[in-house]
Amino acid sequence: MTESAASAQNPNATDFIKASCSATHYPALCVDCLSSYASTVQQNEQRLAQASLEVSLSRAQAASTFVYRLSKLKGITPREGLAVKDCIQNMGDTVAQLSQSLKELGGMRMLAGQNFVWHVGNVKTWVSTALTNENTCLDGFSGPGMDGSVKVAIRGRILNCAQVTSNALALVNRFAARHKVADLP
Repeated sequence: MTESAASAQNPNATDFIKASCSATHYPALCVDCLSSYASTVQQNEQRLAQASLEVSLSRAQAASTFVYRLSKLKGITPREGLAVKDCIQNMGDTVAQLSQSLKELGGMRMLAGQNFVWHVGNVKTWVSTALTNENTCLDGFSGPGMDGSVKVAIRGRILNCAQVTSNALALVNRFAARHKVADLP
């Protein structure tokens, strides 16, 4: 669904997504990725955070598959091969952490107080770690001898994945901050 179609169906939800995405590092990407979720998100912070994690997980899975397939190509230098191997491990960990975050956030519907703080802390930690793993993958392709097509191909996919994950973390933090305010007497 295009952003204009989502706006026509639910202008308040789309405005909510745009306003929420303004708090991220990549607001245009955030709106682009999440506008199609407007009817599901409505104006619910948790559902928006959940949708952002779904997008991040989907991108991480696709990037992980891409890197794995790239590892099977002939002509990769030994140094590139090591970086690709490390990246496969990092992206596998990222997928696991984002999956766990999504599951944890989905189970938080009625939590309050210390239970909420504990569970949202888990989500924030796992998403932060996923972002670190994505950046570690990119770091593996820095330095001399790493300027070829393998680096270019991987960099584009992982960078997009890292940007989407960064946005997801910002939206999880926003949800956590607003939930705490809502719980105050």
